[in-house]
Amino acid sequence: MKRTFAVETIKNLGKEIKICGWVNSRRDHGKIIFIDLRDTTGLVQVVFSNNLELAQQLRPEWVVEIIGTVSKRPKGMENPKSETGKIEVQAKKLKILSKAETLPFDIHTDGYKINEEKRLTYRYLDLRRPRLRKNLETRHKVIQFMREFLIKHRFTEVETPILTKSTPEGARDFLVPARLQPGKFYALPQSPQQYKQLLMVAGIERYFQVARCLRDEDPRADRQAEHTQLDIEMAFVSQEDILNLIEELFTAVIKKLFPQKRITKTPFPRITYQQAIQDYNTDRPDLRKNKSDPDELAFAFITDFPMFEWQKKEKKWKAMHHPFTMPQTQDIKEIKKNPKDILAYQYDFVLNGYEIGGGSLRTTNLDILTAVFEVLGHKKKDIKRNFANYFKAFSFGVPPHGGIAPGIDRFLAVVLNEPSIREVIAFPKTGDNRDLMMDIPSEVEEKQLKELHIKIVK
Repeated sequence: MKRTFAVETIKNLGKEIKICGWVNSRRDHGKIIFIDLRDTTGLVQVVFSNNLELAQQLRPEWVVEIIGTVSKRPKGMENPKSETGKIEVQAKKLKILSKAETLPFDIHTDGYKINEEKRLTYRYLDLRRPRLRKNLETRHKVIQFMREFLIKHRFTEVETPILTKSTPEGARDFLVPARLQPGKFYALPQSPQQYKQLLMVAGIERYFQVARCLRDEDPRADRQAEHTQLDIEMAFVSQEDILNLIEELFTAVIKKLFPQKRITKTPFPRITYQQAIQDYNTDRPDLRKNKSDPDELAFAFITDFPMFEWQKKEKKWKAMHHPFTMPQTQDIKEIKKNPKDILAYQYDFVLNGYEIGGGSLRTTNLDILTAVFEVLGHKKKDIKRNFANYFKAFSFGVPPHGGIAPGIDRFLAVVLNEPSIREVIAFPKTGDNRDLMMDIPSEVEEKQLKELHIKIVK
């Protein structure tokens, strides 16, 4: 017999069906036992008037299979709060598929007051919590909507490699030793930046990817070693083309999936970096009219960032975004002489005081790209060696292009009024990048280290 999901039971009145799931609760009324059976679609009430001896054994979270007949609930016993509240399943057969020990915490609360380390240790149980299940379902719907939207706008989804090359700029890389090439390493991608630009050279004019990005950053309360972004790159576009696309996309997402939310202002405000610092003392201002209103969403774009920022500790210039960002001048002498005065075609996407994305137009002029790297302290011979793929690829004809990468985790945390991005990620890590459920990072066997030609120095 084919399985019927809980939500489908209402369409099978008078029919015999098979349902499977977890015992959400049990109520014993002597000669009759009720349970609420839970599956991925919701709850359905099951009534046992025979098989009582077996039914009396049932405990919360046991996994069962039940065959029974769908009938209307007695008049006055309906539950208007439940999608299946007008029916119940009269059980004929019961099979216990798996028993469950007492759970380490209550999964029927919102979970906020439960120790987070315990929740992350038993994350597979924590995900049974209705709030988290809803968050993951919402995440799925948002990503699906974004995919469909971009495909309609002539974008092509392309997967880029996870094993890539370490570069001297940006955040710290996670390194992966190459067993077959002793002493050499891959890097996990901080973003698909180089690959998506090479896709522009390849003629894939409109690219997107729901991309995993990995950065070995120092511990921060609300950061993750790996996060997910909607990675976008477009050829033959202006900065305004990219911002308009993102505004159209996120306005449509809110209208379709979060109709109870109100966007403070459209078109989304464009604020220069200098104006944001001057007026709000931050480059991610919270522009809500009523900051205590959980349904208000204030989107904005911050534009015209400085190309470079001075690092006092290291006593050198660093790219404010990344070196491939296009400066707002084509004067190479000016770039080298006055780096503090150079603005970039760089923009951030902010929401309710959080940065939820960033992007830029890209430099395609190799002389300007070289000058930027020289300002950052690199020698010409090192630049051409470290970024040989760029220089070679761009010599074969490269279109003007730019992109942006909104962060899916942060957007969802804000729009769902969650206190942390860990509440919208299925298997998150702690602030110091530990996975308590899998007990990682962990040590490996000496044999593995020898194969990789690695020695641990204590």
